Amino acid sequence: MSLSEIITQDLKAAMKAQDTVSLRGIRAIKAALQLAATDGSGQEMTTDREVKLIQKLVKQRQDSLSIFEQQKREDLAVIEREEIEVLQRYLPKALSLEDLEKAIQEVIESTGASSMKDMGAVMAAANAKLAGAADGKAVSEVVRRLLS
Repeated sequence: MSLSEIITQDLKAAMKAQDTVSLRGIRAIKAALQLAATDGSGQEMTTDREVKLIQKLVKQRQDSLSIFEQQKREDLAVIEREEIEVLQRYLPKALSLEDLEKAIQEVIESTGASSMKDMGAVMAAANAKLAGAADGKAVSEVVRRLLS
């Protein structure tokens, strides 16, 4: 079952349960998927593309959350936290720091990287291998540390 089908089923369940928090988050995902599917790019909607889209939605909400917290707008911050929680249900489970280091060490060994000059190649391979399972910023930090 594809991610879009799961989201559609969860949307129906949230409607029946009158779960407004879940409805808000799921509708945001559904709208973003619909927009991406009809954007005219001709790209097929793959699971990888769906995951990247949801990651983008989470990132947007995290940025908004930090702004709301700085401005001491707890009423708006609560809404963002709830939506982030709903969106993260549809993302693959994130790797622990230990697993992330292990995976990146394997990538470094397979690419033969030895210095910071090779960071671009390592990042490209790591992002391909860890797509959706790790945040790009976390991957970058670990790669820098291991190549230094």
